Amino acid sequence: MKIAIIGGGPSALMAADVLAGTCTVDLYERGRTIGRKFLVAGDGGLNITNSVEGDELLSHYTHPEFMRPMLYAFGPNELRAWLGEIGVRTFVGSSGRVFPERKIKPAHVLKAIQDRIVSKGVRIHTNSMFVGFDAEVRPLIRTSAGIGAISADHYVFALGGASWPRTGSVGEWLGEFEKLGVRTVPFQPSNCGIEIAWPTELSIHAGKPLKNIAIGVGKEFIRGEATITEYGLEGNAIYPVVPMVREQLNNTGTATIQIDLKPDNTIQQVLAKLTGHSPKEWQTALSMTRAQFALIKSVTSKEQFHNAEQLALVVKCCTLQVDELRPIEEAISSVGGIAISEVSSELALLDHPNISVAGEMLDVDAPTGGYLLQRAFSMGYWVAHCIAGRTGIPQRQ
Repeated sequence: MKIAIIGGGPSALMAADVLAGTCTVDLYERGRTIGRKFLVAGDGGLNITNSVEGDELLSHYTHPEFMRPMLYAFGPNELRAWLGEIGVRTFVGSSGRVFPERKIKPAHVLKAIQDRIVSKGVRIHTNSMFVGFDAEVRPLIRTSAGIGAISADHYVFALGGASWPRTGSVGEWLGEFEKLGVRTVPFQPSNCGIEIAWPTELSIHAGKPLKNIAIGVGKEFIRGEATITEYGLEGNAIYPVVPMVREQLNNTGTATIQIDLKPDNTIQQVLAKLTGHSPKEWQTALSMTRAQFALIKSVTSKEQFHNAEQLALVVKCCTLQVDELRPIEEAISSVGGIAISEVSSELALLDHPNISVAGEMLDVDAPTGGYLLQRAFSMGYWVAHCIAGRTGIPQRQ
């Protein structure tokens, strides 16, 4: 059986590994090298998955029931075992995040994966860009020699979303699938910064962290850290609330977030720390940084700021208006793409069952923390597993 995989990221590489050896597998990558976005994801540490399992793992994805068979078939434990097979040892760090051992760089991981699939017979074609479909719904690939259709028994598309376009993930493919009658969802940024119109006195604190805080939209608060930027806020406490902020912006054009600057203290405890001190001493009494205290000042009137009870309320619930999300070009990931209603449980297009899609092409959102790469590897495995099962090809155990 001949398989053509279009894309060179984690979903594509995993699908190639599962199908290689029992199928003839050709992989087409638009750039000069595979895995460019994978390498970018490894800047500052390659958080390859997370140690949580079961329903807790599913809870981090939109459409959890859609994701269930994929994550149960090839979850964090299976991914770590597979990485171990290719010589990539992993460890569990803070908050359950899983990383390669400290001396193993992202480039080493990518090379180990590439060496494995090439040794199993996968042929990698670089500088080969998908540009559309021909009349027979075969993928058209542009190379230095021109544009031509490729023929295969089954096609696996793993072209990525629209974040980090410099890595080749530009989302141009969306229109080509729409021409096939596939329903799509416009791309929007996810896991990105938020824009807030800071007053001048706060913008001078750009680059300063807000540590040990909790950020929420409505009743749900996420603990973590954020960084004040010239345009607003960025950081691991911001990314999980982006879907809720995005929904508010889409529905009403405005959005607000709340920051609890002292999540380990009740409002009564905050008030007790303020009692007996003058306003000039409150920053020290609350053990706050200049940036944190400047944030409080920026959202309070003079009367509120000099009233201990009102100030305590702001410390526990500092409300900020969000103007918009940062551009998709800056986002860690994107949401949107092919609607999940357009694919079968095996990730094949309903109207074109010999075409499967995986990874960020599908409208499934997830936060940072290892969940994005796990999604990609799980989908790649699942697509290949289903193709193998449907055609009677011996499957990887």
